[in-house]
Amino acid sequence: MAKQAAKTNEKQGPRTVASNRKARYEYFIEENFEAGVVLTGTEIKSVRAGKVSLQDGFVLIRGGEAWLLNVHIAHFEQGNRYNHEETRQRKLLLHKSEIAKLYEQVTLRNWTIVPLRVYINDRGRAKVEIGLARGKQTHDKRDTIAKRDNDRELRRVLKERY
Repeated sequence: MAKQAAKTNEKQGPRTVASNRKARYEYFIEENFEAGVVLTGTEIKSVRAGKVSLQDGFVLIRGGEAWLLNVHIAHFEQGNRYNHEETRQRKLLLHKSEIAKLYEQVTLRNWTIVPLRVYINDRGRAKVEIGLARGKQTHDKRDTIAKRDNDRELRRVLKERY
């Protein structure tokens, strides 16, 4: 009984709720940032249940604030009339210097800001990892596929050998 109580009190690392694997295929990720998200009560419950999709999501900088757009958080089943709009704009919590740096890179270099993953940190807060991304050309995507296939083949050969 005491062992079980000790296990529940142990600190756990961040738990990934959703990841955007397609972003790493379509973009070169130049730099990562961690941002908090302003969520309503039913939204955080859906996030903790893992009902998040980052597929079409992106970040805009407007009026000195960062906004997360097109990220789908499903309705909370027990939320009834207090449920949230599924793809509403959500404010990201970043330092002013980080927002200024992101805005500069997006405007000068014509880069994009994409959400890479949503996770719950060890304090129970929902966080979004965003990436400053540069778009890939078709030949870059082919190179990515070829590298992934070669790595897979190498791992298979090494596994057979040892």
